[in-house]
Amino acid sequence: MTTPDAPTRVLLVDDDALVRAGLRLILGGAPDIEVLGDDPSDGAAGVAVARAQRPDVVLMDIRMPGTDGIEATKMLVGKPDSPHVIVLTTFDSDDLIVQALRAGASGFLLKDTPPERLVAAVRSVVAGEPILSPSVTRQLVDKVTGGDAGDERAAARTRLSALTDRELEVATLIGQGLANADIARQLYMSVPTVKAHVSRVLTKLDADNRVQVAIVVHDAHQE
Repeated sequence: MTTPDAPTRVLLVDDDALVRAGLRLILGGAPDIEVLGDDPSDGAAGVAVARAQRPDVVLMDIRMPGTDGIEATKMLVGKPDSPHVIVLTTFDSDDLIVQALRAGASGFLLKDTPPERLVAAVRSVVAGEPILSPSVTRQLVDKVTGGDAGDERAAARTRLSALTDRELEVATLIGQGLANADIARQLYMSVPTVKAHVSRVLTKLDADNRVQVAIVVHDAHQE
């Protein structure tokens, strides 16, 4: 995995060779990013390469023949030193995005994302920052949640009860889509302190990423 002086290692997993070539060209131009040499064209191969080469970030196509991006994400995330997974999709309304976030993906990007946004997204997930805007986070959380509101509310409140008061404040602001710097300003803390709180929140809630924390916060407050 990456160190302060080492570049962020990125693996591209997509069944479209032109997409992979475009992503490689964009990311390869960033001085702090190294794109791995292998370009798996399906989820199963992507998992195998990721386990062997241990990238920091995997850009994962959500739709692939055989093992798709959702199943591949499930296989990668949650393991020790697992990479951050960003799913790639053609349409922002694709319901598979929600399934991918449930599976543990750190966020999603459209395949026509501007180059500077793509590079920024890779840097953000490595830094533990969200790559979804508050409005997109709210939209996705609303789509993910469903079923018996009373049961979900009770279960979510039980999970949140494990947090300290300060951790609960941090979790609530994560649920609003705020980045670490914004949380730090609002709670009058340093960014490193916020990062420490975020790490503990993720651990206590058994969440793989900030979107999953937002889902728990949403469930706890729904009527």
